[in-house]
Amino acid sequence: MRTISGLIAAAAIVCSAVAQAAANDTFPLRSDTFSNGATIPVANTYDEMGCTGNNVSPDLHWSGAPSATKSFALTVFDPDARKGSGWWHWVVYGISPSRTSIGAGEKNIGTEGVTSFGTAGYGGPCPPPGDTPHHYIFTLYALDDSVTGSLDGPHLLDAIKGHVLAKAVLVGRFGR
Repeated sequence: MRTISGLIAAAAIVCSAVAQAAANDTFPLRSDTFSNGATIPVANTYDEMGCTGNNVSPDLHWSGAPSATKSFALTVFDPDARKGSGWWHWVVYGISPSRTSIGAGEKNIGTEGVTSFGTAGYGGPCPPPGDTPHHYIFTLYALDDSVTGSLDGPHLLDAIKGHVLAKAVLVGRFGR
């Protein structure tokens, strides 16, 4: 039940950010690292707080973004963390509109905002031991403008309101 309420809370956050985009304004987001709904490999998990991964971001690739895209923003959010209030694992914006992929572990893809770990950059999954596997929602937003400033996840979502042309979503899971 907690997972369902966490997913509902995450959906509400995402919906508020994409209020201007119609439900059918989507494009595919894929990874060779894991399939949609599948387990994220240990190599992509966090490397501190009792987790023993390599903290390497997975590869991502997409196609079919709107031709009017001026930039992309990417978030990775775990709606199951902190009893459903969530955890930001990656916040990146200012991604070039000419990109159609991000390589595994690739750096300098855009401006990285502060995550819930308190640092900028990718922070892989690391749920508490014994929790039901958490969901990690990778959302790529195609924007009609560029975003600037120093933004964390919630502030990025506020900044892109009214600027989302379409979005792509990929969900991974991880538990320990």
